[in-house]
Amino acid sequence: MSILKYTAVLCGLFCAAFVGYNYQAEDFKPYVQSIPDAPVTFGMTPIPAGVFTMGGTAGGNDEVPLHQVEISAFWMGTHEVTWDIFEMFLDKNYEEAIAEKPLPAYVDGLSRPSIPYLDMTFGMGKENKPAIGMTQYGAIQFCKWLYLKTGVFYRLPTEAEWEYACRAGSSDPYFFGSDESKLADFAWYGENSAGLTQEIGQKKPNPWGLYDILGNVMEWTSDQYGADVYSSRADKKTVDPKIPVKILYPGAIRGGSYKSEPSDLRSSKRFASTPEWKRIDPQIPKSQWWFPEAPFLGLRLVRPLDPPSPEEINDYYDNPPITDY
Repeated sequence: MSILKYTAVLCGLFCAAFVGYNYQAEDFKPYVQSIPDAPVTFGMTPIPAGVFTMGGTAGGNDEVPLHQVEISAFWMGTHEVTWDIFEMFLDKNYEEAIAEKPLPAYVDGLSRPSIPYLDMTFGMGKENKPAIGMTQYGAIQFCKWLYLKTGVFYRLPTEAEWEYACRAGSSDPYFFGSDESKLADFAWYGENSAGLTQEIGQKKPNPWGLYDILGNVMEWTSDQYGADVYSSRADKKTVDPKIPVKILYPGAIRGGSYKSEPSDLRSSKRFASTPEWKRIDPQIPKSQWWFPEAPFLGLRLVRPLDPPSPEEINDYYDNPPITDY
């Protein structure tokens, strides 16, 4: 279903979210996004434009060379997306049950995930817990559903945006410095999580207001993972870099999880998706929506300060899934 078809309708419904709206400085502040006709909200915090040094020297070869990156301003979700929001996208019957009025046609007709054949919480629970196990395609289609619901363009962060926001101005391995003993103040990871996802927002945020940016669950980015991509950026400043997805694997992931060791929670640490996360998937072709063996993988939202054009929105949301056999 084409996004372009509904742009006029959405802009009429949500005048504050006009595509091409020119934001002023006073608009760039934290806000709470409500989802129309549903008792669900989530927080967004502003991430200022700036230049930072991307990469790290304490990790693998995919984190070097260090290089300068300029990032445009955007908002980022204060927390990881939780099941109470993701479930509305996953299950239309559930969305209809809690909605205060019938779903609009452009939401009712949206392609949605197949209902998973197993418990995608893996017994860890849903209330205030991050949604887990979705593919990169599934995460992007959730963003499309959210756009159709709110009229606001949300997407996944690029790797560069994610690292910039996580660092919050720090050049140390962690946004709070180099002392691993402080991790427990900010993150759920292998040493304190009891092997489970935890309710969002219980730890301290980073200086830019991002909770659980390290640990709890890994977070999708919109990029293809490339082990040697940093080499092309050496000795120059790159502006808003992104790596378009051309093949199904690997996708770029950040943040570490409730299973991670301290070294995997460094701001520069990079992860890559793998087909091994679908080994127990009984479908042929395999699901375009779920990683049945990735209960440690979730998502966090980004909204650019300067909204893209309708054509760019359409290009982002409407790429067909890549078949996975």
